[in-house]
Amino acid sequence: MYPSGEVATQVITNNPIQEKFNTEYGKVKIKNETDYPLTEEMLQPDITIENKNIVLFHTHSCESYTSSEAYPYTPTGNFRTTDLNFTVTKVGAELENQLKQYNYNVIHDTSYHDYPAYNGSYTRSLATVENILKTTPSDIVIDVHRDAIGSRSDYAPTVKIGEDTAAQIMFVIGTNNGGLWHPNWNQNLKFAIKIQEKAEEMYPGLFKPITLTKSRYNQHTAKYASIIEVGATGNTLEQTLTSMKYLAKVMSEVMK
Repeated sequence: MYPSGEVATQVITNNPIQEKFNTEYGKVKIKNETDYPLTEEMLQPDITIENKNIVLFHTHSCESYTSSEAYPYTPTGNFRTTDLNFTVTKVGAELENQLKQYNYNVIHDTSYHDYPAYNGSYTRSLATVENILKTTPSDIVIDVHRDAIGSRSDYAPTVKIGEDTAAQIMFVIGTNNGGLWHPNWNQNLKFAIKIQEKAEEMYPGLFKPITLTKSRYNQHTAKYASIIEVGATGNTLEQTLTSMKYLAKVMSEVMK
């Protein structure tokens, strides 16, 4: 429940995929896929967010959702389209709009990074982020994706918040466990935990367990960098846009 008792939340996913996690910090669950044991000290979100510029971008700009009456589109691939009005880029635009209502400075890059070629997406998005950071130093850098379980078109992780139906969100946090230089990954993890801890207090079920991976995913670029995967192939675009309203509210509470 919301602290004031106003909003009831409930996970209502049809045909769910079982959530796997092996670490917990309070009500925050973490699926640790690395070789690193996570200590209480590593999990404690004892960070202060001073630079509140926010950079949003999309390594996989063409990831899309299930077509709906409100947002009908013709896929140009397996849950992909080059029309950015129907992809995660639109979700990023909604998060930008919502965050700006709380008076945050948001840079949203809408460049294609996975078209015309999918291979090399992360190399191209890294160049984009590094260029933005030259002119707008930012600690919070978020790569907005859709969960890529393409083989499950019926998988739509969903949470009911009051009368709203929203797609669930998942943080993916990279590390240096794969051998790439990444000195700030623990800070990135603490940021994700801090956001998710507040979300569990305000809108339980908005987030799925955090995934901590061996890959780096360009998250060495900033102090609080992350991937957020918004919904999956079975979700509609309107469900993902709705969840951005709640994510922005949570972030605004954390960054007050």
